[in-house]
Amino acid sequence: MKYLLAVAGLLAAGPALAHITLENQSAPVGSTYKAVLRVPHGCKGAATTKVRVQIPEGVIAVKPMPKPGWTLETVKGSYAKPYDYYGTPTSEGVKEVVWSGGKLPDEFYDEFVLRGYLAKDLKADATLYVPVVQECEGGAVERWIEIPEAGKSADDYKFPAPGVKLTPGK
Repeated sequence: MKYLLAVAGLLAAGPALAHITLENQSAPVGSTYKAVLRVPHGCKGAATTKVRVQIPEGVIAVKPMPKPGWTLETVKGSYAKPYDYYGTPTSEGVKEVVWSGGKLPDEFYDEFVLRGYLAKDLKADATLYVPVVQECEGGAVERWIEIPEAGKSADDYKFPAPGVKLTPGK
């Protein structure tokens, strides 16, 4: 009976688990953060072939993890302002990370990993959103880019961007 209740609970929670999420959903400002993006499905049954991650302002010194079978690309640009990275002023860096050329069938899930420094001047007790675009075979696209308005949560949106709650630094 407990097993049936557990399965029923998972099925009921299914849609909420269908979003791209971050494994670690909180991190202190002024620290290095390992972002593990979990991609739980394809696009309406089609296999995922590309994952594009927009790096939010204030996340600097980004280094993505290569993934066997996928091509890794970074798009660099200027930050809105210079940031202090362990005593070194930093004014440009990775603005987008793209994994492409692989194939993640809809019936499997996978993780895409990058690390970056959460600048000290990011606001603690706020949520930092990481927009992700998922492209699939046949031209299907799911844009996980919706950022909640004040007074709303990610649960209020169909395609919420994954978020990390910023905590005070040490």
